[in-house]
Amino acid sequence: MPRLRKMLNDFNAPYIKLLMRQIETQSKITLVNWAVDYSERVILPLWLKYCPDDLRPKFALDSARQWLNGKIKLQQAKKKILRCHEAAREAEGNHVAHIAARAIAQSVSTIHAARHCIGLALYGALAIAYDELGTEAPWERLEVRASEECERMLAALWEISIVDESNPANIDWYY
Repeated sequence: MPRLRKMLNDFNAPYIKLLMRQIETQSKITLVNWAVDYSERVILPLWLKYCPDDLRPKFALDSARQWLNGKIKLQQAKKKILRCHEAAREAEGNHVAHIAARAIAQSVSTIHAARHCIGLALYGALAIAYDELGTEAPWERLEVRASEECERMLAALWEISIVDESNPANIDWYY
């Protein structure tokens, strides 16, 4: 069996480039809202399907909401983010759960650096594809399904995007 990929990694794929272009036009706050909303709605249920008793990714998402509402500082949220990464490591035996937790951790990490929001697509879209098609599906089918999910993510970002955003995030994709 071929080695399972943990994330999409072709930054030149059209579905990733489109997302990156739209991300670059938005503020960090808009990006946090988008990544957290999408993760709560789509990725967290995937995590809970496989790990229903482990709420660390949910708590990480909750901490991002608290940060957005000014109720906690970054350092307080960071503890929950690290616990979400820990949950991902501990779930390595379940490929879908593992990369779903990585997607959530990256989404929440957007409160620290806006570029982390691309992790929603790189991990999350692949987690959805693996969940729906199975880990033994051919890469070509998995990538098609992941690209469809990236299109849904882009549509969700467009819905909340600010036209002519005056304070777009300054993102260095290739650090």
